[in-house]
Amino acid sequence: MLVKWIRCTVVDRRGFERGQRKWAGLPGEPGFRGQGGGWSRLRPNVAHVFAFWETRAFYDSFMARSHDRLAAGQSGTYKDIQAKLFDYRFDVKTGFEPRFTDADVVRVAHCKVREDRVEHYSLMQEKVWNPAMAGSPGMVRGVFGEAPGCEFLVMSMWLSSAEHGKYRDERIERLLLRAQTQTDVVALAGDVVALEPSWTV
Repeated sequence: MLVKWIRCTVVDRRGFERGQRKWAGLPGEPGFRGQGGGWSRLRPNVAHVFAFWETRAFYDSFMARSHDRLAAGQSGTYKDIQAKLFDYRFDVKTGFEPRFTDADVVRVAHCKVREDRVEHYSLMQEKVWNPAMAGSPGMVRGVFGEAPGCEFLVMSMWLSSAEHGKYRDERIERLLLRAQTQTDVVALAGDVVALEPSWTV
């Protein structure tokens, strides 16, 4: 599975949201698995969209055919767009599905990892972070993806920002030390996204 993460700063909120609804045509696309997104809780006017495709070939075919027509509806409503593709590596918790209807917030972490620490970082994700998140009340599901250049995406869905906040306050410091994250990671950027139900496809 291919995970696409898009982040941009919105300059025309109403126009952007109107355009976002045009993506409702995606389910007819071969290989499309699901899409959702919403507004950053930490940065005003920053929007995030997460899209899932069965394979890179299906995604490339969509980009060559239908993408520009659908994207035209949002032209001029945003700036500073960044889009990144990640290959699915494993679930965070179990049974990941690209569904957004049973979660309120998404926590996204984007890590650049030292080349000689990639194996350790992935192992810690599996053995330390995953069980901690999976065991937290309010954590619904998540996905761990990898991009060329030692870049990783950890996306977790939560029932509410309060549940995510509790996990963060109670456990993060201890987990960072245990996983030796500072030794592995060169750069870490993250956000908490309040999901917009009307963006779910």
